[in-house]
Amino acid sequence: MIYDYLIIGSGIAGLSAAKYIPEDKKVLVVCKKAPWECNTFYAQGGVASAVDKDDIKDHVQDTLTAGVNLNDVDAVQTLSEHSIGVIQDLVDDGMNFDRDDNGKLAYTKEAAHCRNRILHADGDATGREMHMFLLNQCKHDVINDSIVIDLLYKDGICYGAQLIHNGEDQIIHAHNTIIASGGVGSIYRYHTNSTTIAGDIQGLCVEKGLPLKDMEMMQFHPTVFVDSPTARKQLLTEALRGEGAIVEDEDAYAFLKDYHKDAELAPRDVVSRAIFDYSQKTGSQVYLSFKNFDKNFFIKRFPNIYKNLMELGFDLPFERVPISPAFHYSMGGIDVDTNGKVKGTKNLYAIGEVACTGVHGANRLASNSLLEGLVFSKLAVNNAIKENFKIEINNYDLDIKHYILQKTTDKAIKDDLRNLMWTNVSIVRTKQNLIDTLEEIETYLEEDLGRLLFLRLLTAKSIIESAINRTKSIGAHYIKENN
Repeated sequence: MIYDYLIIGSGIAGLSAAKYIPEDKKVLVVCKKAPWECNTFYAQGGVASAVDKDDIKDHVQDTLTAGVNLNDVDAVQTLSEHSIGVIQDLVDDGMNFDRDDNGKLAYTKEAAHCRNRILHADGDATGREMHMFLLNQCKHDVINDSIVIDLLYKDGICYGAQLIHNGEDQIIHAHNTIIASGGVGSIYRYHTNSTTIAGDIQGLCVEKGLPLKDMEMMQFHPTVFVDSPTARKQLLTEALRGEGAIVEDEDAYAFLKDYHKDAELAPRDVVSRAIFDYSQKTGSQVYLSFKNFDKNFFIKRFPNIYKNLMELGFDLPFERVPISPAFHYSMGGIDVDTNGKVKGTKNLYAIGEVACTGVHGANRLASNSLLEGLVFSKLAVNNAIKENFKIEINNYDLDIKHYILQKTTDKAIKDDLRNLMWTNVSIVRTKQNLIDTLEEIETYLEEDLGRLLFLRLLTAKSIIESAINRTKSIGAHYIKENN
């Protein structure tokens, strides 16, 4: 059997792509665990959109400014111009965004936006609500517990993928393959991502010679509660600062104003570096204070954060919460055009966080990630339908290999990888630390490894090499002189 479309990943990009594919097409969506184990499900902040045609220019400019103008201007223009339409598609389909007292869409403001243009659902559960809505709408087959371990790729054509489903090897052939597998969170010690997000597919791209772009551009969210035993740390959404939360030290001094004129509303990379620098210089614990909030407003506006932090023992909004930056989002990824097609290929697409359209530049503007998944999934599907590419299975004559997912020595190496990436390839970097880390990664790659760890190490190597090659600081990539 040959599917018309194979979609790897069940987050907003993958499910949105499935939504736009006609029901009469044979489509298979595969995900590592359950469909909701994805970054979309945990996204709190909201989804950005130009409010109207007049706002497109400003939305574009805000995106370029946050991205330090490293963005691809055409991609940014595409994102904003299509934003109104994809949001309207969701509303027409029945998606319930939060509304004001007059029944109109309730746009709010977040850091680095010049106006209110962020939509929410259930207050601080936008990603979860959008994900469940799209999942319930999905008319195509979705299979769980499916780990992609190889792409059937030859001479610019993808013939599908090899995966392990319920412990058994399985070959899936498809005329079009859409990668929507997310970022790289689990290769860092502290992160806000689903534990399924670990950069495996990016490593596959390295192995296949597929192009990656801006891999050094890693976004660290400035306000995360990291003192929890779980691998995925508790994100405290940007919207909290948009509504009045204050970053302060042990003595309640709001120090961000000393780093940037916009203080709490400065771009994420600025806030993250400020918190990191201030902590290093002073030794002070940093907190997020909610003293400006009315309790009833807090509960109504951020119900899930309130519930989660109360369960951790915090009396909100009266008690402040200790915070630290943590890895949050990968701006770089598989190099694609504005139709989501992987450059140099005929029928392979990448959308969402796994892709690099160039839309985010050196720093992603808050709440543009969910929007990116919506916009470029629609464009990718439209392009694939238009081109109507068909594979010939007989043209793929490469051997199918059997892989061992994990080996006994993998855990220790994986833990060391996460510590190395967090210590040396995170908020502040030095050239020497990058070089030393690269050498360690290359040493590990020579060992007898399980397939998943091998791919993650390839991804880490790509990130570090990109960081070494970009010698000047820009946005999320900050190079400090060696001490």
